[in-house]
This record gives sequence, structure tokens and C-alpha cells, in this order.
Amino acid sequence: MKSRWDESVAQTLNGDLLKLRVYSSRLLGQESDLVLHGGGNTSVKATVKNFFGDDEAVLYVKGSGWDLSTIAAPGFAPVRLEVLQRLAALEQLTDSEMVTQQRAAMLDPNAPNPSVEAILHAIIPYAFVDHTHADAVVTLTNTPTGAEQIGQVYGDSVLLIPYVMPGFILARKIRALTQGIDWSQYKGMVLMNHGIFTFADDAHTAYETMIELVSLAEASLAQHNAVSFATAAPQADWLTLAKIRQQVSRVKGAPMLAQLDQRPEAVGFSNLPNVAAIATRGPITPDHVIRTKAIPVVVDRDPEAAVNAFAENYRQYFERHTDGQLTQLDAAPRWAVWPGYGTLSFDRSIKATAIITDIIEHTRRAIQIGEALGGWQALGEKDLFEMEYWELEQAKLGKAKAASEFQGKIALVTGAASGIGKACAETLHQQGTAVVGFDVNPDVAEILNKPGLVGVQGDVTDEAAVKGAIAAAIQHFGGLDIVVSNAGIFPLGQTLENLDADIWEKSLAINLTSQRALLRHAIPFLRHGIDPTILFIASRNVLAPGPGAAAYSVAKAGLTQLARIAALELAPEIRVNVLHPDCVYDTGIWTPAVLAGRAERYGISVDDYKSRNLLKQPVSSREVAQLVCTMASRVFAKTTGAQVPIDGGSDRVI
Repeated sequence: MKSRWDESVAQTLNGDLLKLRVYSSRLLGQESDLVLHGGGNTSVKATVKNFFGDDEAVLYVKGSGWDLSTIAAPGFAPVRLEVLQRLAALEQLTDSEMVTQQRAAMLDPNAPNPSVEAILHAIIPYAFVDHTHADAVVTLTNTPTGAEQIGQVYGDSVLLIPYVMPGFILARKIRALTQGIDWSQYKGMVLMNHGIFTFADDAHTAYETMIELVSLAEASLAQHNAVSFATAAPQADWLTLAKIRQQVSRVKGAPMLAQLDQRPEAVGFSNLPNVAAIATRGPITPDHVIRTKAIPVVVDRDPEAAVNAFAENYRQYFERHTDGQLTQLDAAPRWAVWPGYGTLSFDRSIKATAIITDIIEHTRRAIQIGEALGGWQALGEKDLFEMEYWELEQAKLGKAKAASEFQGKIALVTGAASGIGKACAETLHQQGTAVVGFDVNPDVAEILNKPGLVGVQGDVTDEAAVKGAIAAAIQHFGGLDIVVSNAGIFPLGQTLENLDADIWEKSLAINLTSQRALLRHAIPFLRHGIDPTILFIASRNVLAPGPGAAAYSVAKAGLTQLARIAALELAPEIRVNVLHPDCVYDTGIWTPAVLAGRAERYGISVDDYKSRNLLKQPVSSREVAQLVCTMASRVFAKTTGAQVPIDGGSDRVI
């Protein structure tokens, strides 16, 4: 591990302790082998002026919810040092009491909650304290001879602390073990199965010592680099992936995303003959169980059976360790080994799923190296349970905000680069849905380019492209729940006696025939979706056709009939409904030429044509999209085969 310290940058901070603390904390946070997604914590002791102008000793410690890689000065909670040191001397203190007292001792009531390790930082007699969950160090400790391994690497230069639950218990334990010691003879402190601390009276020394100690551990592990890589990832069975994701969602009781990792290391790990045994021995550090649970599910030939067995084992695990006062968390796995294909992560949001994928990456590597060191041996089940059901984590359950029902759902929207389709893709995404937008526009990937919102280019009349877009939804997010069939064209008006054959054929091909391929390839995946639904964007012209619009009106009428048949065939598994928009003039099909032509055919002005509904106002693409979301929601859970107008009211229809 190389130092990132830049003395020229440090000099610009003019010795400001908090600024130096921010600087070196970010350096640590930028190393994923040291700190992963909010893990680790840092602090600095300083003397500041309080409200009355008196000098007061303060511990600036990383606040809850902040990530070291991006932390700023407001991310450090200022806590009175004397209070923390007095708390350390208590015989007993529950973690909830600890949190209350730490918050009461803060100089700034608007600062975040101090780290649960604040008391431990307070009793270490140095200004700067750095704590990381360095992969290399924890890997050494997660073996049957972990203590000996640490001794071989560091000799007597570090304090070795047996694993103790984080929080007050850990601070109390270390206080007892270090009474009367000469701290200056130690470079750091290793907590078995947990991480490493370094400390100094200046930020540079504390940081460089962390890099030095972790580098020594990495050098030791380099002799045992047994990580397996696959030369190539096989083509995944997308239908099986959808089944896995569906069953995980059922156990969770809510839609979950599934992210497949098919990088060479992931596939190599999944190919190991003993992967089921070694992957289920526990995580690198107990901090990870909050996100990943203690172990993954190993999915082989029968996904449903594997996930159900995991859930039953989890319920038994809970019963073995609960004191009768705890609330069981959901029994769904958060990651999986898919033998031969790679690893999977599950969660309800793109961000959370990506975090789990990162944790799995580090876990795979550590497990294999640990095996080469003599056997991967994580913390015991009881210790992992205590972390997963920590008092502070249980307290969060009642405060958790209810997620949108669309959170974790997956949609495919056709014609998504503009107009109604773009509005549908963006509105679904804003409500928590992961969306693949399919469009012939070559810029669709740039137009729809956000985490969880992916643009795929292709023509709806190309069956292979349609199939590929559906596969992209499964590949990116794990399944398919919602299909919005929106792609279409509105040809220039021609009367029947002047209707060109190519215009007729093109309208039928895009507005109707392409839907057969969409249905054919989407239905098998929707059958394994969560409350699956198909929504067809048709037209008011189905119910009230106008002269000169035969190519469009006939195709949309055929589409509506196709949807009605789909509703009959796919019930009760998949809901199918139709929307009939009209007066939606902010879409690409309503060019000035088209508007002028339609107005001329009716013998009215363009403005009059645009206000020709009963409510005398146009309908926006966003309003159609909002109705699409409503019809995809539980509000329409008991509706299929319906045709719903959104046209401002048409006297010809009414």
C-alpha cells in the first residue's frame, strides 16, 4: 500500500488540526482495502473556545452517516473529552445510554451523532487516532492461528486485543488492558477480526504508520495469493437469474434488485469446488453483517429451494440466539454464490446493491487467501448475531422510513428517448424503479444515463434487438416487473385513396407488429417478476378515429385488441392495461408540420386544434407518465384488461 500523503497540500492547512484530520481521513477513505462504505473512523483531540470563551478539550470524532472518503469538517462531531473519559470509567453503560450521553456532551447540537467508538478514541493518549478495517490485517486474524500470524508480522510493536463487541464494551476492555502501559512502545493496536488502530500526535505520523503496518500485512499475504480467476465468464441463464431474484424478493416481502458480478475473480471464486463450504463461514469483519448478513446463499440447480432453505436456516439462527425481546429481521439473503456464473448482491436500491457488490469483492479475496494461510475462520455465529442484532441497529427499525412501492422494481420502457416514453422512464425511476429505456435514437444511452436508469439503442421492429433490451434489464438489475410499450410513430395524414403502401406498412410494423416480439420475449421474465404488469400506450383514435389517420388508427386499434387478448391469456399472473392519450403535444410526433396538417384537415387553427377537448387544455407527457405509474401500482392491483383515457375529455368518445 502506497502513501497518498502530499506535504505540499498539508502545508496549505497551516497546522489546523481539524483540517488536517479531514485531509488524512480522506486519504484513508480513498483506499478501499482500508475502508469500505462508511467503515472505519478517525478522530483528533483539540482545545477550542466554548460559547463562554473558555478553553475546552474536545474530541472531534467521525460522525454517524459520514464516509471517510468524502468527509468534511461538519462530519466530525465535537464531544467534550472529559465526559468521554469519565464514561470510560463506568462499570456499566448500555449502548443507547452511551449514545445519549455522547450527544449530550457535544458542543454543537447540530452535528451528527458521534461514532460508537468515540469513548475508545478518547482514552487513547494521542491527538490523532486512525481506525480502519484493513483487509490484509483482518484476513490474517481470520484464521485458526490469527494471533500467531499477527505476532510474526508485527512482533511486539502492536497491542493485540481479542475480539470484543464494538461500543462501550470494547472501550472498557481496552481501558482495562492498557492501564499502566507505556503507549509509546506501540505503533498501533490490532483488534482480532475487527481492524487496526494507529495513533500519533500529528496527522502525518498516524497516517504513515497505518500505511506501514498494513503494507507489512499485505507483504505477508503476498506469499499466499491464492485468488482464483476465470478466463471468461459464461453466458448467464437470464431466466434463472430472474427466478433467483423473484424468490429473494418473496422472502424479503418487497422487490429486490439483483446485481450479477461476472468479473474473472467472481466467476473463478464461484467455480471453486469447495465454495459452498468456505463462502458460508462468515464475513471479513462483523461490521459487514449489517449489509450482507452473516453468510450468502449458494444457489445451484433449484433457486427457489436454495433461497427457501436459507430463509429457514436464518429463522433457526435467530431462534438460537434471541433473548425473546428482539425483532427478527427479514430472512432474505443479501448475497449469493452462483456456481459457475459468479456472485450476486441483493438489495432494494442501486446504491445499496453496489455497496454489497464491493463488500463481496473484498470478501472473496480474503476468504481465498485465508484458506491458503491455514483455513478461513471468521467470528463465531453468536458474535455475528450480536452485531447484526445490536441494540443500536434494532433501535433503527422503528425509525425507518417506508420505501416507495416501486423501490426495487424493474421496468422496460420502449420509445424512451423522448416524449411520453422518456417521461415514463424518468418518472418510474424517480419513484425508485430501475429502468431500461429502449429507443432507436443512437443517443438514448446519453439521454438516460443515471444510476438505475439505462438507455439501450435498438429498433422495436428488430426482434433480436428487442430480445437484447429485455436481456439488458435482467443483466443490469436481475428481473423484469413492468413493461411500458410506448414506441410508436404518427404518420402524416393521408386519405385512404391516397394512402401510400410504405406508410401503411411502416405504421403497422412499428405500432403493432413489433408488439408481438415484445410480448413473446418479455412474458417469460414477467412471469417471474414482482406484481408484473404490462401497459400499452395506444390512442384516443382507437375509440374516435379521425379522417386521414387510417395507418395510425388501425395500428393502434390492433394494438388495443392485442392487449385485450394478452389480458385474457396472462391472467391471473400478469396484469395488462391500456392507456389512450390524446392532446399530448410535447412529444416528437407532434411536429409543427403534423399539427398544421391535422388542423387544416379539421378546418381550424392550430391553437383551436390543441384545445379541442372538453377541458380545453393539453395533456403533458409527464401527466401521462404519472398515470402509467398509478396503473403500475397497487392502486390498480385488481384491474386488468382496462382501457383508460387521458385526453382531457373527448365528446366523440363520451
